[in-house]
Amino acid sequence: MTLDLQLKEPFTRNLKDGKPFIISGPCSAETEEQVHETVKRLAKQNVDAIRAGIWKPRTRPNSFEGIGTEGLKWLKDACKEVGLPAAVEVANAKHVYESLKFGIDILWIGARTTVNPFAVQEIADALQGVDVPVMIKNPVNPDLELWIGAIERIHKAGIRKIAAIHRGFSSYEKSKYRNKPYWEIPIELKRRISDIPLICDPSHICGTREHLHTVCQKAMDLNFDGLIIESHRDPSKAWSDAAQQLTPEALGEMINNLVLRKLSTDDKEFNTHLDDLRSKINRIDDEIMEILSHRMDIVKEIGICKKENNITILQPSRWDEIIKKALEKGSKIGLSDQVITDIFQAIHNESIRKQTAVMNDE
Repeated sequence: MTLDLQLKEPFTRNLKDGKPFIISGPCSAETEEQVHETVKRLAKQNVDAIRAGIWKPRTRPNSFEGIGTEGLKWLKDACKEVGLPAAVEVANAKHVYESLKFGIDILWIGARTTVNPFAVQEIADALQGVDVPVMIKNPVNPDLELWIGAIERIHKAGIRKIAAIHRGFSSYEKSKYRNKPYWEIPIELKRRISDIPLICDPSHICGTREHLHTVCQKAMDLNFDGLIIESHRDPSKAWSDAAQQLTPEALGEMINNLVLRKLSTDDKEFNTHLDDLRSKINRIDDEIMEILSHRMDIVKEIGICKKENNITILQPSRWDEIIKKALEKGSKIGLSDQVITDIFQAIHNESIRKQTAVMNDE
């Protein structure tokens, strides 16, 4: 899928030095003084844009839900003083109108909004005829189609400066992250919409400062275009999400310690060696496909036997035997349990599909 996007500005990496596009600012605008001080200190850290939460969609009532419209003026005035664009999250048409009235430069749609096509469409309708950059966070749940649908709705409204923000996904599973990264989802988004810039939101992935650098580096290694990171003048006193915010100075130090890698090189020796290795990968991939095809032929034969003898398709004990054996062997050859489980689950699902077709003469 290709969208007619204007790619060079404002979200993509600087092509000369590979520097990511850095957006930072407080989780919430709290007071005029807090906004101005944080913005002034961030401007010294070479950030590219300033973010601040004006309306905060909280999980439960009776918690701080944002300062509201008056914070837009604080943010815009502070950004004018340092010559940086201002970015704000919008969740409905009223937020869009208010933000545009105050001259906010960049809008973003949050994860709780992206999950609702009605809300996204309301925002898209409010953006008709407007030329403003819009960033779209992934939905709370790991649903790529929902994310793409939100991007398409904003694109159909005539917006051409669009970026996607990866902020992780909610999960009941225990994890060191607040929201599990599931990196394969933004990677697949980039494959599906190759011309969309990707921004990583490590603050909401991590939920604490502890793993911020690791997640930022991972994003850079995967060729993300930018980072949106929460920063507060005094994180310990922040009115929301205190644990995941950095001081402006700590942010600057972390960004300076990132290893920025190139997408390609003109080194002929390297490129020749890489091409040779990729050719080997291609041959192995072809062999894997041939083996899978042969395995599925046998699966069909098993399906015929089961049909003739009136045996159920699913055999839990057999599946348990397969997965345990695969995990044991995978561990010995250095493969993670997760990759083994994912691969064999996919093969098992296809095997069930094949045998179901045999059973029902499809």
